Amino acid sequence: MCGIAGFVGEPDGAFAELATRRMVAALSRRGPDAEGLETWDGAVLGHRRLSIFDLSDAGRQPMLSADRSIGLAFNGAIYNFHALREELVRQGYTFRSNCDTEVLLHGYHAWGIDALVTRLRGMFAIGLWDNRARTLYLVRDRLGVKPLVYAEHNGAIAFASTTRALRAAGVVGEIDPQAVAEYLEYGYVTDGRTIYRGAAKVAAATIVEWRDGEVREREYWSPPEAKASSPPSFDEAVEETERLFLRAVEMRLFADVPVGALLSGGIDSSLVCWAISRLGGNITAFTVGAPGDAMDETADARATANQLHIHHTVLATTPEDSPDSGELVSAYGEPFACASALGMLQVSRAVKQSATVLLTGDGGDDVFLGYPEHGHLWRAQTLARSLPGAAAALWPVCRKLVPTHGLARRARHFLDYATGGLGAVAAAHDGLPLYQRTGMLGERLLTARLPQRAIPWSRESARHLLRDFLDYDRHGRFAGEYMTKVDGATMHYALEARSPFLDQDLWEFAAALPFDVRLRGGQLKAVLRELARRRIGERVAHGKKRGFGIPVERWLTTRWRKPMEEALHDSLLHREGWIRSPQVIRQLAAAAHHGHAPKQLWYLFVLETWMRRERAASAETTPAGSLARLSRGR
Repeated sequence: MCGIAGFVGEPDGAFAELATRRMVAALSRRGPDAEGLETWDGAVLGHRRLSIFDLSDAGRQPMLSADRSIGLAFNGAIYNFHALREELVRQGYTFRSNCDTEVLLHGYHAWGIDALVTRLRGMFAIGLWDNRARTLYLVRDRLGVKPLVYAEHNGAIAFASTTRALRAAGVVGEIDPQAVAEYLEYGYVTDGRTIYRGAAKVAAATIVEWRDGEVREREYWSPPEAKASSPPSFDEAVEETERLFLRAVEMRLFADVPVGALLSGGIDSSLVCWAISRLGGNITAFTVGAPGDAMDETADARATANQLHIHHTVLATTPEDSPDSGELVSAYGEPFACASALGMLQVSRAVKQSATVLLTGDGGDDVFLGYPEHGHLWRAQTLARSLPGAAAALWPVCRKLVPTHGLARRARHFLDYATGGLGAVAAAHDGLPLYQRTGMLGERLLTARLPQRAIPWSRESARHLLRDFLDYDRHGRFAGEYMTKVDGATMHYALEARSPFLDQDLWEFAAALPFDVRLRGGQLKAVLRELARRRIGERVAHGKKRGFGIPVERWLTTRWRKPMEEALHDSLLHREGWIRSPQVIRQLAAAAHHGHAPKQLWYLFVLETWMRRERAASAETTPAGSLARLSRGR
């Protein structure tokens, strides 16, 4: 894990180098072990290193070919680099290091960027400069585990691991109102845009190619759709999942630093620890305990560890240890209000004292269908396929008569999904509309509209609702919230997170399983539950899903109420026209009366804290010359 940066196509080399140095400095927490910078005529690459493979100086970055014609800055981990290295050695390449970065360098020379990327198995964000071809490649892994952003203008392009690094260089600075609206809708900015105008995120499974001032991009992978013909039986699916999962875990145990595993009381992390035990791995499993809290999973985790005979450490925390909004905005380059990110920061801070690599269970729910909405949408899809056309056409008229609260509200949404498909699902999300109803939005957002809310309602989409939703979710919440949460929290403490459930072979196999296999008998995550039942036991297979989070909706009415009120009475968001703080204060007072605040108030608290930090940092950044021209437009 590392932080990468670069600046290409800027005619003033001194300014390009200055910008890259600023970006590298902004990425210091992602890579505390070493810093590197390399320059060519018209190109600069920078790097901050978190040493995982080959801790010697031979693994330093940016890494260059012997003739300096190729330079590489890389963030991530290539789990099959040993096999790729053997293939390259057979082709005559020699290696001076034992790290995965050098495999990328020689692999590009041998196969070119497209053939190289198809061979990679891992998580990665790559910035590669080919000096002979005068071409820059920016590449992001298949599922978007590692972040990569860029800004381009008038033929020049700057890239970095975070938007904050781009801002530190002075190449971006103006806030995008559309991104603010999107943040207020979801609590994060999706991968389709960034909080700053003029910047973009490299999409998952995408190669961005810069040459002669022109930027082109191409997608190199997409997950398969569920197969309708000749599917494996349920038992065959469980057996193949076990085989692929064990291999995925085995590949992620390789490191030259201490490796640990996160163990909660749930299925996914328990399966990771079972696989480690089965493979003979000698690592410690960590559980972050919250004594006295209803969400505490210490007892379940300890029982699993004892059953698996693995080393286990409980890292006890107290409410005073919990991160606050200040730590949250420090860890994430964009406003990010995922409440469980506070828990992930707490986990990362505690685990970093004992390990540098941490295996997690992220991704199991997403591809094996473990979230409650997966079951709801599957049932709505089933209804849509049996619903007569006349009945489906009649529902838009009848729905106005159905109450919008209580159990009737749930039934109304369900019938919306069964007749309107993805458009109905996207519209059911109560984000931006709550601000609009309560008058909390300032003049800069009064006319804000989101394309996600303009998805047409369609009976055809309803008949394929779960398929459509999974694709929508992968490009939205999965990449924008889930992957961002883990990367931001762990890298804030220089900790490398690895999840076997994000292995591409396992993901492709699971994604191709029919929905009635993954949801056999209407049971969420049926394949993984059965694997857990067979290998660990009923206690884990049918345990209640909890998760490690922070009750921000309750704390906003208690311990965080005063700080939020103080911020609102002198609100930067209000002064700049984003919100109307008197209306927000009234909403906060009403929430305090009930002891529970809507999450949209939490979003505003985080945004206020983030915006103040951004403005203070911008005042310290004084771009000059070509940097100022890039950020303002020439």
